[in-house]
Amino acid sequence: MNTSAQTSIRFLDSGEAALTVELGSIISEDINRQVIALGEALAMRDLKGVEEIIPTYRSLLVLYDPLHLSRDALCLAVNEIWPHINVLRETGRRWAIPVCYGGEHGIDLEEVAQRHGMSPEELIARHSGATYRVYMIGFTPGFAYLGGLPQEIHTSRRNEPRARVPPRSILIGGKQAGICPPMEIPSGWHLLGQTPVRSYDPRRSDRPFLFEPGDIVRFKPITPEEYREMCAAAEAGEEVAKPEP
Repeated sequence: MNTSAQTSIRFLDSGEAALTVELGSIISEDINRQVIALGEALAMRDLKGVEEIIPTYRSLLVLYDPLHLSRDALCLAVNEIWPHINVLRETGRRWAIPVCYGGEHGIDLEEVAQRHGMSPEELIARHSGATYRVYMIGFTPGFAYLGGLPQEIHTSRRNEPRARVPPRSILIGGKQAGICPPMEIPSGWHLLGQTPVRSYDPRRSDRPFLFEPGDIVRFKPITPEEYREMCAAAEAGEEVAKPEP
C-alpha cells in the first residue's frame, strides 16, 4: 500500500557542497519512510552533479558538486519530486542478529538492569524481545542507529563517555539502540553485549555496509561459546547473519 508524502520540507545549507533537506523535527517512522522514499526518488532522477545521498532520521543530506549543479537547481529538483513521491509501507530486509549479552561482552548490563529494577535476564528479554528499525547508518562506517527500544529500558547516556568501546558492541543510549562496526569507537552509550556480525566489512565489495535504512532487526541471545565460534567464522569471511527469507 502506498501513500503520498504530506510533510513540508525545509532546505538547510551544510557547507558549499551539501544540502540538508529536513522533513521533520522528531524521530518518527513515518518521517523516516518519507526520507528514504525521497532519497530513492532523487537518485532515480540521476542529476548530474549529485555525488551522494544520505538518509538520516528525519532529513536527507545531499552532497553535490556546485561546478555541475547549482543549489537552486537542486532545490528545484527536490521540490518537483517531493509532492509526487510514494512512500512505501513495506519495510526493508529482516535480520536476526546474534548477541552475547553481559559479562566481558556487555559490561553495563547489570548496572542498567539494576537501574530499571529488573534482573539482567529480564533486561535481556526486553531488549531481545523487541523489533527495531534501522533509521540510519552513520557516525562510523557501518554503525546502525536503531529505533524501537522498549520504553521500560530507555536509559540516559553515561555521564562519562568511553574513549574506546569494543568492536561489534550492542549499545543503548536514551531511547535509541545501536550496532557497532568491527572496530573500536568512542561512545557514551551503555554496553549490553557483542555480536559476531560485521556491520561493516570492506571485503564485501558490493555491499560493505550490512544494514540499510528501513531494515528490521531482532536480537537473538547466544552463549559465549557460540559467540567465539561465530566470530571465528566471521573473521574468516563467512556471513554469520543473512536476511530472512
